[in-house]
Amino acid sequence: MIKPQDTVITTLGEPKYPSSLRDRVWGKGKAPFITDQAKARYQVKTGVAREKSADVFFELAGPRERIYFDPRETRAAIVTCGGVSPGLNNVIRSAVHELTANYGVKEVLGIRYGYRGLDPAVGEPPVPLDIDRVGGIQDAGGTILGTSRGAVDPKIMVDFLQQKKINILLCVGGDGTQRGANEIFLEAQRRNAQLAVIGIPKTIDNDIPFVSRTFGYVTAIEKAKEILDCAHVEAISAFNGIGLVKLMGRSSGFIACGATLASQNVNFTLIPEVPFKLEGQNGFLEALRRRLEARRHAVVVVAEGAGQELMGGASGETDASGNALFSDIGECLRRRIEKYFKEQNIPIGMKYFDPSYFIRSVPAVCADSVLCDQLARLAVHAGMAGKTGMVIGLTNNVLVHVPIAAVVKEKKMVYTDGELWVSVLAATGQPPVFE
Repeated sequence: MIKPQDTVITTLGEPKYPSSLRDRVWGKGKAPFITDQAKARYQVKTGVAREKSADVFFELAGPRERIYFDPRETRAAIVTCGGVSPGLNNVIRSAVHELTANYGVKEVLGIRYGYRGLDPAVGEPPVPLDIDRVGGIQDAGGTILGTSRGAVDPKIMVDFLQQKKINILLCVGGDGTQRGANEIFLEAQRRNAQLAVIGIPKTIDNDIPFVSRTFGYVTAIEKAKEILDCAHVEAISAFNGIGLVKLMGRSSGFIACGATLASQNVNFTLIPEVPFKLEGQNGFLEALRRRLEARRHAVVVVAEGAGQELMGGASGETDASGNALFSDIGECLRRRIEKYFKEQNIPIGMKYFDPSYFIRSVPAVCADSVLCDQLARLAVHAGMAGKTGMVIGLTNNVLVHVPIAAVVKEKKMVYTDGELWVSVLAATGQPPVFE
């Protein structure tokens, strides 16, 4: 449970310079500057058990009237890490535009291939970014800077940033990226380095705490819906047709839930937050059999992190980002379904879909494009004001500053008694549990 003291934003010092936005952007018009005293309440619900704590407020994001860095002497850098996500190029473009066109920053560097680009022993040199270089990149998926997984010694990274005289580092990525950003922030603090570290949360899984929606999530569920609609067509076109779709979601089922509600053609949704059994009278396989007897078709969605207990749990191994390597629940479920119905002497028409890399590699849809622009520009405002060790988060439809230390402590998960999961149960008609 977050406490008021957990929301305090670190600053590098007293802002000394009047913001260049007044003359370069707003002219004689009223300048919409935000003060550090402007806050947004985190708990908007009352009477909910998990919200019963001291009132928590986050600092509002936005341009400040006075800034910490002189734009004429400021160098900024952008790094994209982890898996690709719709909207990465949008963030890069908007950040470069805000830094150069609006603040007048003279140099912005793009770090190549994630945090490895901050290690000169293994990384490629950074590339200069300007308005011409980022022109039109918002129309393409992926990231023009490249990305990678894996940790780099924070001392090496801060050495590199200081050697390059970087004042602002924008770290675009998910929980692993933000853990790395927090290590850079802490190392810079130990050195009293004048480095603003600002995170921009990115994950199609939407599992970053205290952030209502990360960019890429809406695009992911829109593209996942297209696959679910195809699975439904395949299922209804066959006798006892089953469309089985595996979607991303290692620790949380937000994509599976969102796509289920967007499609309205799903009959079973399996997520990591709700363990399930396959066998037995109340198990999943029996429920699937009853569905086929009644309607002759079914669409099943399973998140990649669901049902790991059926296969002995995670292997104990991890990927380069420290994420547990999971067994393939999609292939496992396909085999178990086929085996079960063969033993029951019931013919089925199974179609298996795994669109994971497709849905994260496409360009951002409009809703994500707008969010990317907001996050990028607000990250620049925070960095220029001397804020550090924080991410820009969309919380309760308000954009705020959230300390990185708060978002890396845990994963956001689907509440099984919350509105999202209750809506999924209503849409699918499935039992609350398979036991």
